[in-house]
Amino acid sequence: MQTEITQPGPLLMPDGKLAQVGWARQPLLDCNLEAARFYALQPLQRFRIKRWDYYAVFTPHKFFSATVADLGYAGNLFVYMMDFDTGELHEEGLVVPFGKGVILPRNSDAGNSSFKDNRLKETFTLLPDRRHLSVSWPAFHDGRGIEAEIDLHTQPGDESMNIVIPIGKKRFYYNRKINCMPASGWIRYGQETISLEPSTCIGSLDWGRGVWEYQSYWNWASSSGFLPDGRTIGLNLGCGFGDLSKAGENAFILDHRVHKLEQVKFDYVSGDYMKPWNFTSSDGRLNLVFTPSKERVAKTSLVVITSEVHQMFGRYQGTLVTDEGETIQIRDLIGFAEEHHARW
Repeated sequence: MQTEITQPGPLLMPDGKLAQVGWARQPLLDCNLEAARFYALQPLQRFRIKRWDYYAVFTPHKFFSATVADLGYAGNLFVYMMDFDTGELHEEGLVVPFGKGVILPRNSDAGNSSFKDNRLKETFTLLPDRRHLSVSWPAFHDGRGIEAEIDLHTQPGDESMNIVIPIGKKRFYYNRKINCMPASGWIRYGQETISLEPSTCIGSLDWGRGVWEYQSYWNWASSSGFLPDGRTIGLNLGCGFGDLSKAGENAFILDHRVHKLEQVKFDYVSGDYMKPWNFTSSDGRLNLVFTPSKERVAKTSLVVITSEVHQMFGRYQGTLVTDEGETIQIRDLIGFAEEHHARW
């Protein structure tokens, strides 16, 4: 049985234990990471706490993503751009020792994220009715360059998928996924400028904070798009780590309202990622086939941090059943699914 959090409060109690465990439709908990107690030598804790803001924008023909992250030992900044029609994909990242210059907010509903140096400027600004993304990387792709000024529009009352789960006895994961934010603005990549129209372009945020086991593994699947009748539809599916007895992060978001799902099975061939992926929920409300068309492989290898991601882009087909019993037909919904291994 899934436990829904409905009351605000702190994430952690004074002894470092989670105050509440479960899922919520809004970010109700204050992310008081300073209360964490998982190392006897507390000054070392900062090197194990992970924080990130990962934004993604879908257009009818392109995918754009920008991230500001602090992995404790190092800051990680990356940007990538993909063309759905040609399959062209280019990604670049920066690693900053000990997260120097990385600014990330305490909570997902207040404060800004940024990193700026003489190579890259990324600023994510939270405004009352939108999230503004500003990116400038002149040397990106051998001097081709990439810039973006994007507004992801929000409305009061929009729901998001929020989850708090324990990982072992003293570690935890606090995450917010916001799907289906209409996007306006522009992206300039080399000589091409892509104009974003809210009727066809849409964005999402993966906001994560927590402390993982040093060796971790997970699957994640996500999409934000439009149904033929104009309603927005988002997917957020995940598994692989933590105690999911009280809640998992599986849900779909229809017109900015969360429809919570029970556990979802990821049925795919690890190592042969281009084969179709099948997704089914234990409550029978989700049945999807994901057909990949492009693989993104991202590898990080530092002294104490290694990461390998196989992120597959493709299209979803199948059915979803709402809380009210309506069956939603999913046809050619662009999204991604991934396998991630990390030592961090």
